[in-house]
Amino acid sequence: MTQILEPTALGRLALPNRLVMAPMTRNRAAADGTPTGLMAEYYAQRATAGLIVAEASTPNAVGQTYPNITAIHTPAHIAGWRQVTDAVREAGGRMFLQLQHGGRVGHPANSGHTPLAPSPVPLPDTVFTPDGHQQAVTPREMSLDDIHATVADFATAARNAVEAGFEGIEVHSANGYLLHQFLAGNTNRRTDAYGGSVDARIRFTVEVVEAVAAAVGPERVGVRLSPGLTVNGIEEGDTADLYPALVARLNRLDLAYLHVVHADPQAPVFRRIRQEWHGTLIANPVLGELATGPVTDAAHRLLDAGADLIALGRPFLANPDLVERLRLGAPLNPVRDRYLMYVGGAAGYTDYPALYETGSQPSSDSIVALDGARVA
Repeated sequence: MTQILEPTALGRLALPNRLVMAPMTRNRAAADGTPTGLMAEYYAQRATAGLIVAEASTPNAVGQTYPNITAIHTPAHIAGWRQVTDAVREAGGRMFLQLQHGGRVGHPANSGHTPLAPSPVPLPDTVFTPDGHQQAVTPREMSLDDIHATVADFATAARNAVEAGFEGIEVHSANGYLLHQFLAGNTNRRTDAYGGSVDARIRFTVEVVEAVAAAVGPERVGVRLSPGLTVNGIEEGDTADLYPALVARLNRLDLAYLHVVHADPQAPVFRRIRQEWHGTLIANPVLGELATGPVTDAAHRLLDAGADLIALGRPFLANPDLVERLRLGAPLNPVRDRYLMYVGGAAGYTDYPALYETGSQPSSDSIVALDGARVA
């Protein structure tokens, strides 16, 4: 059996394989952020993943990014997520929930609030709203009271997620959202204890993670990072210094994992994180062609570089039975329509066929397992 399909463990959780379904915003929640029955079906279809990290869910109203994204700050949100976790657990799966505050990546047309951010530096782009794309607004600089309240909201959201049936929490400090905005020099221009030096800029992320770990236990908490990623207008400026300092602080907390986005096994920052991080490392590769060979090759390169688990996005999006397809070396469904990734109902969401629903079930003569052994 190939390495990515071997059983492993994540703390107290036994995982049937090393594949993680990466968190992917799909915009299928109700307008108030409550997960739907369609979402329960979608995640249950993909329950053979070793671990599912559910899509970004906001810890408070002002943190909302786009329309129809999920939230976890009301009783309705908890009940909606409970139907999702129940469906996944019944199908044999395990789930963490990603917590994400959008910071400046938001709009009053979506949340009803002026976005908050470390500094009043607007997103240099438009934001999708129910009325189409609108120019981003200048966010309000967070006061110390705002910072303390937001840290508390993350802790409450983590407790809500456990009540909703999740095994754990992933704190999103990546991809240009609020925590990443505190890390990056171009979005954090503060002159107080949360801005300026590396130690000051990592402070907010550390405080959020500490609060979440205190609320639900560090063994239930992971953190997502995207070193050097420039999405959503981020320019860190000192990536090589920033992440070793952050990892050193997070190491003290005995967390479940770190999750590195767009991980490059040859990149110095990835090698440094692997060298210094004491715990489980999840790595998300940059993929080109969505095919079995390139996907497994990318996964194996990261495992060889020290990753423990591999997070995949588009392959799970388009292939509800991805684990079985990789086990057999079978073809992968392509993503049919990028527009349907982020809007709509069942189309492009729950209607991707499993291997044996395509009408072209492969014969044992044509399927070769990934370790080279023929499958009978």
